[in-house]
Amino acid sequence: MNELQNFIDCLRQELTQYGEMLALLDHQQDAVVRCQPTLIYEGVAAIDAQTQVLQTARDARENSRRALASHYHQPDPAPVSSLINVLPPDYRPLLDALVQENNHLLTRVQHRARQNHLLLSRSLETMRHIIGGLCAAPTPPVYNDSGRILPLPVSGRFLSEALC
Repeated sequence: MNELQNFIDCLRQELTQYGEMLALLDHQQDAVVRCQPTLIYEGVAAIDAQTQVLQTARDARENSRRALASHYHQPDPAPVSSLINVLPPDYRPLLDALVQENNHLLTRVQHRARQNHLLLSRSLETMRHIIGGLCAAPTPPVYNDSGRILPLPVSGRFLSEALC
């Protein structure tokens, strides 16, 4: 029974971590829409850290699933759905609900991450266009003390690429 309780706890922890990730992605999306670069940068760091926490939770859940499968004499790559069927009937609805909710939140996290990636990509492309336009503008000549035009060390195209 210890393996079963551990598995339930791991599913709950994973669910919590998916919820945390979704909240961070929501904050990042809001920061992009509101053009708040500092919050975007901080959000990336928080999302990166949460990715590690989420992976740890997923690994713990997977290890717990293996231990539970072994306890109930199920094959190692036993899917959770078949594993639930051999568990005590009183626990099946709870486990089924936790698994479904984890899957639902995973889908929402993936969708939100794709949306944010698209928003960030479009923002970056807009900045490239703006910087490219600024750098492509004719550069006024710069003169030295003797009145000769100085060569420009950096072309506008190179500057645009360096900034992006």
